[in-house]
Amino acid sequence: MMKKLEEYVVSIPDFPEKGIIFRDVTSVLQDGEGLRLAIDTMQEKIRDIEYDVVVGPESRGFIFGTPIAYNNKKPFVPIRKAGKLPRETVSISYELEYGQAQIEMHKDSIRPGQKVLIVDDLIATGGTTEAMIKLIEGLGGKVVGIVVLIELAGLKGREKLKNYRLESAICYPGN
Repeated sequence: MMKKLEEYVVSIPDFPEKGIIFRDVTSVLQDGEGLRLAIDTMQEKIRDIEYDVVVGPESRGFIFGTPIAYNNKKPFVPIRKAGKLPRETVSISYELEYGQAQIEMHKDSIRPGQKVLIVDDLIATGGTTEAMIKLIEGLGGKVVGIVVLIELAGLKGREKLKNYRLESAICYPGN
Protein backbone atom coordinates (compact mmCIF):
# COMPACT_ATOMS: atom_id res chain seq x y z
CA MET A 1 0.00 0.00 0.00
CA MET A 2 1.25 3.46 -0.84
CA LYS A 3 2.21 5.76 1.97
CA LYS A 4 0.41 9.07 2.36
CA LEU A 5 2.49 12.20 1.71
CA GLU A 6 2.28 13.23 5.38
CA GLU A 7 4.03 10.00 6.35
CA TYR A 8 7.21 11.12 4.57
CA VAL A 9 7.49 14.32 6.63
CA VAL A 10 9.53 13.91 9.81
CA SER A 11 8.26 16.15 12.63
CA ILE A 12 10.92 17.21 15.13
CA PRO A 13 9.61 18.57 18.45
CA ASP A 14 11.25 21.56 20.16
CA PHE A 15 13.36 22.63 17.16
CA PRO A 16 14.68 25.26 16.66
CA GLU A 17 13.27 26.16 20.08
CA LYS A 18 10.97 24.71 22.72
CA GLY A 19 7.30 24.57 21.70
CA ILE A 20 8.02 24.52 17.94
CA ILE A 21 7.41 21.40 15.85
CA PHE A 22 9.82 21.51 12.91
CA ARG A 23 8.41 19.89 9.75
CA ASP A 24 11.42 18.47 7.89
CA VAL A 25 11.02 18.63 4.11
CA THR A 26 14.35 16.88 3.51
CA SER A 27 12.81 13.59 4.65
CA VAL A 28 10.41 13.84 1.70
CA LEU A 29 13.29 14.55 -0.72
CA GLN A 30 15.36 11.62 0.57
CA ASP A 31 12.74 9.10 -0.52
CA GLY A 32 12.16 8.57 -4.24
CA GLU A 33 8.48 7.72 -3.78
CA GLY A 34 8.05 10.63 -1.34
CA LEU A 35 9.56 13.12 -3.78
CA ARG A 36 7.44 11.80 -6.66
CA LEU A 37 4.29 11.95 -4.53
CA ALA A 38 5.11 15.51 -3.41
CA ILE A 39 5.59 16.81 -6.98
CA ASP A 40 2.54 14.91 -8.29
CA THR A 41 0.33 16.14 -5.43
CA MET A 42 1.41 19.77 -5.88
CA GLN A 43 0.80 19.56 -9.64
CA GLU A 44 -2.63 18.04 -9.08
CA LYS A 45 -3.57 20.96 -6.80
CA ILE A 46 -2.87 23.50 -9.58
CA ARG A 47 -3.93 21.53 -12.66
CA ASP A 48 -6.74 23.98 -13.47
CA ILE A 49 -4.56 27.12 -13.17
CA GLU A 50 -3.35 28.65 -16.43
CA TYR A 51 0.12 30.13 -16.04
CA ASP A 52 3.04 31.20 -18.23
CA VAL A 53 5.96 30.91 -15.84
CA VAL A 54 6.90 29.22 -12.55
CA VAL A 55 8.74 31.24 -9.90
CA GLY A 56 10.43 29.66 -6.91
CA PRO A 57 12.58 31.04 -4.11
CA GLU A 58 16.00 29.80 -3.07
CA SER A 59 16.53 27.01 -2.34
CA ARG A 60 13.63 24.64 -1.81
CA GLY A 61 11.39 26.55 -4.21
CA PHE A 62 13.94 25.51 -6.85
CA ILE A 63 13.60 21.85 -5.85
CA PHE A 64 9.80 21.76 -6.19
CA GLY A 65 9.32 24.47 -8.82
CA THR A 66 11.72 23.21 -11.47
CA PRO A 67 10.11 19.77 -11.98
CA ILE A 68 6.66 21.35 -12.10
CA ALA A 69 7.89 23.83 -14.73
CA TYR A 70 9.64 21.04 -16.66
CA ASN A 71 6.62 18.71 -16.61
CA ASN A 72 4.38 21.48 -17.94
CA LYS A 73 6.88 22.90 -20.48
CA LYS A 74 7.06 26.26 -18.69
CA PRO A 75 10.07 28.42 -17.87
CA PHE A 76 11.38 28.55 -14.30
CA VAL A 77 12.48 31.83 -12.71
CA PRO A 78 14.58 31.74 -9.54
CA ILE A 79 14.25 34.25 -6.73
CA ARG A 80 17.52 34.45 -4.82
CA LYS A 81 19.10 36.05 -1.80
CA ALA A 82 20.70 39.43 -2.54
CA GLY A 83 23.96 39.43 -4.49
CA LYS A 84 23.60 36.02 -6.18
CA LEU A 85 22.26 36.97 -9.61
CA PRO A 86 24.67 38.25 -12.29
CA ARG A 87 22.44 40.50 -14.42
CA GLU A 88 20.35 43.55 -13.58
CA THR A 89 17.95 42.76 -10.76
CA VAL A 90 14.99 44.10 -8.83
CA SER A 91 15.05 43.51 -5.10
CA ILE A 92 12.91 43.88 -2.01
CA SER A 93 13.64 43.86 1.70
CA TYR A 94 11.13 42.42 4.12
CA GLU A 95 10.73 41.57 7.78
CA LEU A 96 11.47 38.15 9.19
CA GLU A 97 10.65 36.90 12.67
CA TYR A 98 14.19 37.76 13.74
CA GLY A 99 15.37 40.62 11.53
CA GLN A 100 15.29 41.38 7.82
CA ALA A 101 15.93 39.59 4.55
CA GLN A 102 16.39 40.73 0.99
CA ILE A 103 15.49 38.78 -2.15
CA GLU A 104 15.90 39.60 -5.82
CA MET A 105 15.18 38.39 -9.30
CA HIS A 106 16.45 39.34 -12.76
CA LYS A 107 14.71 42.43 -14.07
CA ASP A 108 14.00 40.72 -17.42
CA SER A 109 12.66 37.45 -15.96
CA ILE A 110 8.97 38.43 -15.91
CA ARG A 111 7.27 40.29 -18.73
CA PRO A 112 4.24 42.54 -18.19
CA GLY A 113 1.02 40.52 -18.28
CA GLN A 114 2.64 37.14 -17.70
CA LYS A 115 0.68 34.80 -15.45
CA VAL A 116 2.89 33.54 -12.64
CA LEU A 117 2.69 30.44 -10.44
CA ILE A 118 4.74 30.61 -7.22
CA VAL A 119 6.05 27.25 -5.96
CA ASP A 120 7.70 26.79 -2.56
CA ASP A 121 8.22 24.13 0.08
CA LEU A 122 6.44 25.80 2.97
CA ILE A 123 4.26 28.71 3.97
CA ALA A 124 4.30 29.92 7.56
CA THR A 125 3.68 33.63 8.22
CA GLY A 126 3.54 34.44 4.48
CA GLY A 127 6.17 37.18 4.65
CA THR A 128 8.51 35.72 2.05
CA THR A 129 5.63 34.93 -0.32
CA GLU A 130 4.27 38.46 0.10
CA ALA A 131 7.70 39.87 -0.82
CA MET A 132 7.88 37.61 -3.90
CA ILE A 133 4.44 38.80 -5.02
CA LYS A 134 5.57 42.43 -4.75
CA LEU A 135 8.64 41.70 -6.90
CA ILE A 136 6.59 39.87 -9.54
CA GLU A 137 3.84 42.50 -9.65
CA GLY A 138 6.48 45.24 -9.75
CA LEU A 139 7.67 43.75 -13.05
CA GLY A 140 4.08 43.64 -14.37
CA GLY A 141 3.44 39.96 -13.72
CA LYS A 142 0.15 38.64 -12.37
CA VAL A 143 0.32 35.98 -9.66
CA VAL A 144 -2.41 33.46 -10.53
CA GLY A 145 -1.56 30.87 -7.89
CA ILE A 146 0.71 29.75 -5.10
CA VAL A 147 1.39 26.09 -4.31
CA VAL A 148 3.41 24.79 -1.38
CA LEU A 149 4.20 21.36 -0.05
CA ILE A 150 3.47 22.31 3.58
CA GLU A 151 1.24 24.97 5.11
CA LEU A 152 1.60 25.79 8.81
CA ALA A 153 -1.94 27.12 9.24
CA GLY A 154 -1.39 28.23 12.84
CA LEU A 155 1.02 30.93 11.64
CA LYS A 156 -1.72 32.51 9.51
CA GLY A 157 0.17 33.04 6.25
CA ARG A 158 -3.02 32.38 4.30
CA GLU A 159 -4.63 35.48 5.86
CA LYS A 160 -1.81 37.68 4.55
CA LEU A 161 -2.32 36.19 1.06
CA LYS A 162 -6.13 36.15 1.04
CA ASN A 163 -6.29 37.85 -2.38
CA TYR A 164 -4.40 34.97 -3.99
CA ARG A 165 -5.19 31.33 -4.61
CA LEU A 166 -3.06 29.28 -2.23
CA GLU A 167 -2.89 25.50 -2.43
CA SER A 168 -1.00 23.24 -0.05
CA ALA A 169 -0.28 19.52 -0.37
CA ILE A 170 -0.16 19.14 3.43
CA CYS A 171 -1.73 21.47 5.99
CA TYR A 172 -0.75 21.32 9.63
CA PRO A 173 -3.18 23.17 11.93
CA GLY A 174 -0.55 24.36 14.46
CA ASN A 175 2.92 25.78 14.06
